[in-house]
Amino acid sequence: MAEKISRRSFLKTGAIAAGALGVGFYGGTRIRTNNPFDTIIKNGTVYTGDGKAPIMGDVGIKNGKIAAIGNLGNYADNILDVHGLAVSPGFIDIHSHTDTNLLVAPKGDSRIFQGITSEAGGNCGDSPFPYSDAYFKTKKDTIRHGYPFWQDVDGFFDALRKNKIGINYCTYTGQGQLRSAVVGDNAVAATAAQLDRMKGILADEMDAGCVGLSCGLEYAPGSYATDEELVELCKVVAAKDGLFAIHMRNEDDRVEQSIKEAIAIARKSGVRLQISHLKAQNSNNWHKGPAMLKLIEEARAEGIDVAFDRYPYIAFSTGLNSFIPLADRQGSNEEVLARLIDEKKAAEIGKYAESRFKRLGGPQNVVVVGFQLPENKKFIGKNLVECSEMTGMEPWPFVRKMLIDEKLYPDIIGFAMHEDNVRMFLAHPLGMPASDGSVYSPEGPLGDSMPHPRSYGSFTRFFGKYVREDKICDLSTAVHKATALPASRLHLKERGLLVPNYAADIVVFNPETIIDLSSFVDPHKFNTGIEHVFVNGVWTIKNGAHTGELAGQVI
Repeated sequence: MAEKISRRSFLKTGAIAAGALGVGFYGGTRIRTNNPFDTIIKNGTVYTGDGKAPIMGDVGIKNGKIAAIGNLGNYADNILDVHGLAVSPGFIDIHSHTDTNLLVAPKGDSRIFQGITSEAGGNCGDSPFPYSDAYFKTKKDTIRHGYPFWQDVDGFFDALRKNKIGINYCTYTGQGQLRSAVVGDNAVAATAAQLDRMKGILADEMDAGCVGLSCGLEYAPGSYATDEELVELCKVVAAKDGLFAIHMRNEDDRVEQSIKEAIAIARKSGVRLQISHLKAQNSNNWHKGPAMLKLIEEARAEGIDVAFDRYPYIAFSTGLNSFIPLADRQGSNEEVLARLIDEKKAAEIGKYAESRFKRLGGPQNVVVVGFQLPENKKFIGKNLVECSEMTGMEPWPFVRKMLIDEKLYPDIIGFAMHEDNVRMFLAHPLGMPASDGSVYSPEGPLGDSMPHPRSYGSFTRFFGKYVREDKICDLSTAVHKATALPASRLHLKERGLLVPNYAADIVVFNPETIIDLSSFVDPHKFNTGIEHVFVNGVWTIKNGAHTGELAGQVI
């Protein structure tokens, strides 16, 4: 039940009701203008993001900031009466792969239409920087998505700012990309000089605005790093109070050992730890969920600053090349392809791939997506059994052929998790929703892809299915999980709460209708229930439609 606006604890945070025409408050200073507010969102059920009960009242916006919350009258250039709808801070996606796609679809379509106003890219060890001097030398005179090819995060941020973006964006430095730039793509130990070089680049990238370090220890070449190497890198992150986001070495049979490894890295380095997309993958591991949470809770009780995120689906998405053993993924694409072309070596790789099919519950649980060649597009959205029926090839020979034909780039969607664990992880106090997806748009070149529906529907699915239907938590707690909690993990300044002087990133949604419409067979679908979105005070989604404004910032 919503509280009255006079809630003392809330007023103490500085929410101020503007009482007369021409008088308002901004940044704690009394101002006098024709209208004290640019916009007033009236008559909403206001969830401030702090997890407390909502309040009934108005939200005033001035100069891109929350100016006041209270009974604000009609003293604004724009009046939006939301008739009791939920008014919330903009949702914050702590784990996304929105990087260069934001230059292709700058409105951030698949994100803004689910209420995401800010997100962190560069996850799973993969960021669009840094590049080695040698590689950059071969690319520096080329154009990437309309801008000169960049080498570091400064260059990438510069392209985003020049391009203009519709959502706020921050990023990690990807440990895999960092290692590739300094050590290379082979399974070799970093020398002392190379480790010092990586630490120096990481420090520079964080000084330039990166929020921390991410790694994807199931992927080459980041997987070739030892724990000692990761600890040394994380000491740099800890010194700058950044966040270490870890896609663990294993998320199925050895998931508990991998959690212990992640915690040990945090313990030795002092870094704040974010476990990415926590999961117990494959049916023989579904029972491990409670034990996994216990390990995290014990670490937290020990004093380790750890939390985790989780996307609200039972299917994961990754590269088709994950069916190649890590040892055979090292080196250049040409070297990996040569191993696939070699009949003897391919037979060895095939044994590993078939064991993966079995652990996933069978090839029918693997759906292939992301083909580029016209003759292969007919396989998009089909599982491996269906592909076998279409081609007369067994699953591994088909996968091998697609990897060779498509130069290793196709993706898969794998159905390998259980709903009980998804609910348990999302409901946990240390858990928060995230997408593990990216910006897509039904328009333009990205509309030809077949992404996981999480890119379009993670947050609306979280609020619609898991909060409203499954009742994993109350709405105030859910808003906190989607706003202030990830903002605190990322140390986003003045975002994630509806309080005066914070950025006016705001979502107005209908708790009774919010739900995802994107599906595995038809992913490019927007959601229902997201009525209005403001990004830095700019009305970006109005009555469910995009206004064309691009008010996002690199944060």
